Amino acid sequence: MEIVRNSRARQEPADVPRLGILMLDTRFPRIAGDLGNPETFPFPVLIARIEGATPERVVDRKAEGLLEPFVAGGKALIHAGAAGIATTCGFLSLFQRPLAERLGVPVAASSLLMVPLVERLLPPGRRAGVITFSKSLLTPEHLLAVGAAADTPVEGVPADGVLATVVRRGESELDQQRVAAEVVDAGRRLVAEHPNLGAVVVECTNMPPYTQTLRAALRLPIYDGYDFFCWFFAGLRSSGARWNPCAPSY
Repeated sequence: MEIVRNSRARQEPADVPRLGILMLDTRFPRIAGDLGNPETFPFPVLIARIEGATPERVVDRKAEGLLEPFVAGGKALIHAGAAGIATTCGFLSLFQRPLAERLGVPVAASSLLMVPLVERLLPPGRRAGVITFSKSLLTPEHLLAVGAAADTPVEGVPADGVLATVVRRGESELDQQRVAAEVVDAGRRLVAEHPNLGAVVVECTNMPPYTQTLRAALRLPIYDGYDFFCWFFAGLRSSGARWNPCAPSY
């Protein structure tokens, strides 16, 4: 299994912990800020692509039959120096428990893990909502797997929109302005339908490049996968590390 290292992982000594990322089998552009782009991160990262883990299999079919390939990928990353494992799809919340049990290191399978925490940060009566790649395919099962309420408010980008089309078809070009508009529109629908919304968690790991635009549009606290990965890795890093795990490199 090929493992891709970012520039930090190539520079740091072998005994410095790395974050291991299990990536879906996709071919679309991983722009700066996308969590499948190793150079998004200012700390050492290792990425392994899981063959056969297409968006259709992971999102539409709930990753059926893919647990063993993800476990094998996680073990390969740990062998290469990963101190913790994350993934590039929030729909892999279904694998949170089994991956943590099988890999023996901390696992952050989905940014949806932030939902129950964020909701507890809010004033009484306020809720955390989710912006996702697919509203129709993100089920209560995905939410319950990470300790979130089954009725968590959810909104997604269009199934026939730019982001969904580029990801599913593996197209070579991505219109970032149009994707940003899709993400912001999803956020506005979420707020309009749930006036008690107090914060938003972004499920999709392709959406962090648009989080700043979303914050400006909604004027609410927004938490995305980049925030989550940095927090997760901050607890794994060496005490003498020379980099700030929360300083964006994109």
